[in-house]
Amino acid sequence: MKNLCAVLIMTGIIISAVHAQNIRVAGIVTGKDGPLIAATIHIAAVKKTVITDSAGYFEIKNIAAGTHRIIVSAVNYETVVKNVQVSAVSTKLHILLTAHNRAMDEVVISGTMKAVSKMESPIPIEVYSPTYFKKNPAPNIFESLQMVNGIQPQLNCNVCNTGDIHINGMEGPYTMILIDGMPIVSSLSTVYGLAGIPNSMVKRIEIVKGPASTLYGSEAVGGLVNIITKDAGTVEKLKIDLSATSVGEYNTDVTTTFKTKKAAALLGINYFNYQQRRDINKDNFTDVTLQNRISVFNKWNFKRRNELTASLALRYINEDRWGGELRWKPEFRGTDSVYGESINTNRAEVIGTMELAKNFNADISYNYHLQDSYYGTIKYYASQQVAFAQLRWNKNFTKHFLLVGIPFRYTFYDDNSPATAKANGDNKPTHTFLPGIFVQDEYKVNVRFTTLAGLRYDFNNEHGSILTPRLSFKYSPNANNTLRLSGGNGYRVVNLFTEDHAALTGARDVVIAAALKPEKSWNGNINYTKIIRHAKGFINLDGSVFYTYFTNKIVADFITDPNKIIYDNLSGYAVSKGITLNTDFNFTNGLKIIAGATAMDVYQMDKNARGKRIKTPQLFAPKISGTFAVSYTLPRTKLIFDITGRVTGPMELPVVANDFRLPQSPLYSIINLQITKIFVNGLELYGGVKNLFNFLPKDPLLHPDDPFDRAGGKYFDNNGVARPDTNPYNYVFDPSYNYATVQGTKAFAGIRCTIK
Repeated sequence: MKNLCAVLIMTGIIISAVHAQNIRVAGIVTGKDGPLIAATIHIAAVKKTVITDSAGYFEIKNIAAGTHRIIVSAVNYETVVKNVQVSAVSTKLHILLTAHNRAMDEVVISGTMKAVSKMESPIPIEVYSPTYFKKNPAPNIFESLQMVNGIQPQLNCNVCNTGDIHINGMEGPYTMILIDGMPIVSSLSTVYGLAGIPNSMVKRIEIVKGPASTLYGSEAVGGLVNIITKDAGTVEKLKIDLSATSVGEYNTDVTTTFKTKKAAALLGINYFNYQQRRDINKDNFTDVTLQNRISVFNKWNFKRRNELTASLALRYINEDRWGGELRWKPEFRGTDSVYGESINTNRAEVIGTMELAKNFNADISYNYHLQDSYYGTIKYYASQQVAFAQLRWNKNFTKHFLLVGIPFRYTFYDDNSPATAKANGDNKPTHTFLPGIFVQDEYKVNVRFTTLAGLRYDFNNEHGSILTPRLSFKYSPNANNTLRLSGGNGYRVVNLFTEDHAALTGARDVVIAAALKPEKSWNGNINYTKIIRHAKGFINLDGSVFYTYFTNKIVADFITDPNKIIYDNLSGYAVSKGITLNTDFNFTNGLKIIAGATAMDVYQMDKNARGKRIKTPQLFAPKISGTFAVSYTLPRTKLIFDITGRVTGPMELPVVANDFRLPQSPLYSIINLQITKIFVNGLELYGGVKNLFNFLPKDPLLHPDDPFDRAGGKYFDNNGVARPDTNPYNYVFDPSYNYATVQGTKAFAGIRCTIK
């Protein structure tokens, strides 16, 4: 009897084991367009992973009966996690995935002025979302752009911390900054306006490298950065982001929305405060400017009759900043008692767009910028107004997409410098009128091949007629490979003092050698994009070779006279050429790597007095540079680890004769670490360390112990001539030698709260 029972028990165990091995989970995974190929299905408990076939079908065998946690993911789709009850025989599933917008297939508008998939755009465009910049949080767009390959936010003054955006090695005046496609941040505001753009108002940032003057006109000669703001009807009800650093920087971002019957509104407020007088390098000067800044942004989206829409946005910025000797106080402003550079900025903006009819839009923008500043004893008081209006009409004709625009821009500028002075000393503000028209045709030959041709005509009241053409080709043999070839012309109307006034270089005098002509550029770009899909995720590769040729380039001579900057048109030419590669690795295990590198050669070719051609490297243009962001997410604990960094190669610096400082910066890297904890109630806690290895530049100031260059003092005699014993090399105060921020390792922490 016992033997019979044992046999029955063993038989039952064997039958159960065999039966368990025959249990399977099978099904189909679909998206909005049908079955999904190479979707990944993972069952954590049994450590089994399979991918779907060409019909979207999958099958996992030998699964024990019970409840199992299944994770389903696919490229460009939201991941689905669900608990499935596995029956005694088999379980059949139908899993529907929802598409999302990854950076590799984001909607863009900058290249063609219409909303298209990034992959469909014939113009190569880089797209960055706020999620990317959250990996290394910063209080403004200027600092955030340090994470973008080929983009260099360059500080031009170590005392007042003026800065601009360099694209592919070209200086700030060659980069056009747009907000919602409008020329809002330009000319005078490029000096301080970029620091006043909070991240809370940003939906995405689109970057075009190379001339874009055909659509956007003057200033888009080297590239453009288009900041797309959030839509009032699609954001969270309330979002708060509070952060602080160990050196006393405090930043507050608050965004809220509210709705009426016919409109939705977004209100964003940013406040930044930094008041610590730090002097790490012991030169008796503040390392970073002290700042007190508030920015208010209000955007309205309206629904009109016949499904037509309109939007109106308002922004106001007030900033008070100063840098200088540690003993400086507001009562020393403009005096020669204690050296300081004090800048107060007031700025107001209006941005609006309206659908007048189907395919017919009107755009308007206006900005007012007032800068009240002192650089030591030098007063710089400037005001600028820019009004912009544009009519846009587009139409689809079978395979053609035709775009026609009629833009008009008016710029008023006035200051207390020689820029607006007559020969007799009277003041003469400048008035620049720039009407134009552009036509662009995007021709989709077939599903694989697209061409784009455009031409713009502008009439400047000082320089006359200007033509700017553009031609692009896109070839996509399949969904995973795209080749783009583009070329075009860019131009920049001269507005020197609103971009390179004495504030940018501290104590030097500005001299214009001759009447300056508008600059022009020709650009060629070859771009190749490839998507590699695999069972564990995908890899996105994006590489470009670029070449830009500049004529009439305005050059600044820092060498001839240490007390002056002499501006003149280059009689020769200038070149920016190089290669850039961006990579994006996404894995289903929570690892994500974004990395990019740029190698470039930027230089000027001119002739010396003997007629010999001389090659001069461009200042502040590193031969090599790169960025990286490595993220790892632990799904169960909802912890995110981010390591971000920027590598900058040697670049030419503005040294003077007999300068003891190196003419080139060293190869250096700034690395940051962040840990983020996400809670289910919309709360996020984050913290980390910036500049992990405490890199600091050497000797950013020349002659800091005599910033006024006093005659009759220790270093100069009563006639202002350098004393041979104390100042044998005729050094004068100069803050323009800059290749990195004078700010060492610092910790940061913050909290984000979101109510949807």
